[in-house]
Amino acid sequence: MIRKIQLLLVISFFYGVNVWSQEKLPVYLDDSKSIEQRVEDALSRMTLEEKVAMIHAQSKFSTPGCPRLGIPELWMSDGPHGIRAEISWDSWGHAGWTNDSCTAFPALTCLAATFNPALSLEYGKAIGEEARFRKKEVLLGPGVNIYRTPLNGRNFEYMGEDPYLASQMVVPYIHGVQQNGVSACLKHFAANNQELWRKRINVIVSERALREIYFPAFKAGVEKGHVWSVMGSYNKYENQYCTHNDWLVNKVLKGEWGFDGVFVSDWGSTHDTDEAASNGLDIEMGTRTDGLNYTEKMAYDNYYLAKPYLVKLRNGELPMKDLNDKVRRVLRLNFRTNMNRNRGYGSFSTPEHRNVARRIAEEGVVLLKNQADFFPIPVGKYQKIAVIGDNAVRSLTLGGGSSELKVKKEISPLEGLKALYGDDKIIYSVGYTSGPSKFHPHLLPQQKADSLIQAAVNVAKDADIVLYFGGLNKNLYQDCEEVDRLDYNLPYRQDELLTALLNVNKNVGVIIISGNAVAMPWVNKVPALIQSWYLGSEAGHAIADVIAGNVIPTGKLPFSIPEKLADNGAHYYGQKSYPGDTLNVVYQEDILVGYRWHDTKRIPALFPFGYGLSYTTFEYGKVTTDKKEYFSGDTVRICFTLTNTGKSEGSEVVQLYVGQNKPSVLRPVKELKAFDKIRLLPGESKEVSLAIPVKEFAYFDDVRKAWVVEPDYYTLYCGASSRDIKSIIKIKVRQ
Repeated sequence: MIRKIQLLLVISFFYGVNVWSQEKLPVYLDDSKSIEQRVEDALSRMTLEEKVAMIHAQSKFSTPGCPRLGIPELWMSDGPHGIRAEISWDSWGHAGWTNDSCTAFPALTCLAATFNPALSLEYGKAIGEEARFRKKEVLLGPGVNIYRTPLNGRNFEYMGEDPYLASQMVVPYIHGVQQNGVSACLKHFAANNQELWRKRINVIVSERALREIYFPAFKAGVEKGHVWSVMGSYNKYENQYCTHNDWLVNKVLKGEWGFDGVFVSDWGSTHDTDEAASNGLDIEMGTRTDGLNYTEKMAYDNYYLAKPYLVKLRNGELPMKDLNDKVRRVLRLNFRTNMNRNRGYGSFSTPEHRNVARRIAEEGVVLLKNQADFFPIPVGKYQKIAVIGDNAVRSLTLGGGSSELKVKKEISPLEGLKALYGDDKIIYSVGYTSGPSKFHPHLLPQQKADSLIQAAVNVAKDADIVLYFGGLNKNLYQDCEEVDRLDYNLPYRQDELLTALLNVNKNVGVIIISGNAVAMPWVNKVPALIQSWYLGSEAGHAIADVIAGNVIPTGKLPFSIPEKLADNGAHYYGQKSYPGDTLNVVYQEDILVGYRWHDTKRIPALFPFGYGLSYTTFEYGKVTTDKKEYFSGDTVRICFTLTNTGKSEGSEVVQLYVGQNKPSVLRPVKELKAFDKIRLLPGESKEVSLAIPVKEFAYFDDVRKAWVVEPDYYTLYCGASSRDIKSIIKIKVRQ
């Protein structure tokens, strides 16, 4: 009774709700009732105007709630790698807070490269705690758009080219975020695979490719992750904007998959009141107030789902049932987040979060080449280590669009190396500049580039070893929202710089920092190569530990690295297939994305999907299955022995691919269907078991609109990458 009186006092004081005249607490405020009961009660008490106000923005990142009923505002925040600095009410400028410096977690390409779903859960939990502490109801991420072309400026925010890998990694991320009473927001639904012309491009792609490649991670996020919100994409599908696309949103997302959460627009992706009202959009954000063009007075009230919608509802031009469905979903989100009094308080920029960020960074680093055991480099082995490259010192949490972060502390690779090896062992030269720089500010751009190359060469020729930190950054036309890359090669004359360094010192180890594949014309000349990522707050410590051997590399590539751009499926067919003609883009490679393309078309990748070396070695035993024949409802179980044959403890990502022997339709040679990350001591062996339901062997039949498992022989490929297959076995599937 005392608790109830305390609750009534709080409600009366803070929400202004008159509860004293009622014998019982209103159902919508009674958290002992089910969420659905509370939703229906709140909905029944709302006026038409209050309902409409609930479904559009009141500021850059908030919606107004229903103050009369004590239903709070919903506050949203970018992004998937850290909680963005507080943004002003009606501009993209920072609000000037002094307590909003966050932990920067590694980009999602790095998370995908860990092939570790357990670590994904930790990632989601930690970033969810930071969002909760900052009083955010919706975290605008994770992104699961498939890596189709290495030129896509936003690939670094996503989880690679394989739908199975993305599906396995996104579900625990969502669970981790939402256990804090904060909604993850799965984005961008759907087929947002390029930034160039993203606000008008119409994607022409088969339903089969959507179902097999571009939908699975979204479907898993809804059906297995039970995500509470999903964001629409800017582009069109079937000439209708995806943010209010009847088939995508009503038929597939909310119909087939049973999504019961909120479907929210990307900022400025809404274009029509009737379509937005009828085709499933629940919350409209950013329309004509994106800060990039203009902001009109009282613009929020003029959103498509604001006054224009209200007028049509009053005139009977649009049905009330659609509005009520939207408000139900928004209320459901309220009761799951800011009206759930049992959720925790979160935490922010803690040592624990930095530790999570560091471990993800360490596990995601991929060792691509290591001749003569170039890596690791034990402390004390060399007296003079040359560190070359702008990415050794540049902050890589800034820029890139909506994922930009204001971090409490960011350790650069140079700082990490100096802390480990000692200042006296490290000599740094920038080598190239990718923007404003403290180095040689008096020089003109061309003079600056020439001078920096020569200065780096002078440092490298006298060094025992050279560590080159290059790649991309988050500048415009690099890894950056709203634009795609202009070229597959490294920018800022880096290829020229690397050639010059190799001419004076052959002992060059290259560390590429990027969220995308890059051309590597120098790859045969360098003894060692690491693919690193935007590693977040602990970047320098993580990469230094891998280089020194304190951490054994375990990352695997979440996308293929083609030798040249034309080897990629999206680029093979020319401009029509990417980037399109400014209005339409045709996915002519269809289901053959990434390694599926390279394998099936027999165009080898420079480095294949799933590839990554270690400082130790592993031996795979012969694969066996529990039986040789299966039916469609069965599960195939395979076993083999994995042995660490090296001298160091390490982890191996074992991968299981499936291919159909004689399909009646085009199918890839093989597709990833299971994986596991196994840690072993030197000399240790372990029995590895992987299971695949036979239904996962299916392809989508465009004609029958159904998933089909054909009776046939299927080959199971077990290996260390999509190309490094250690053992195969054939099984038969009967009707």
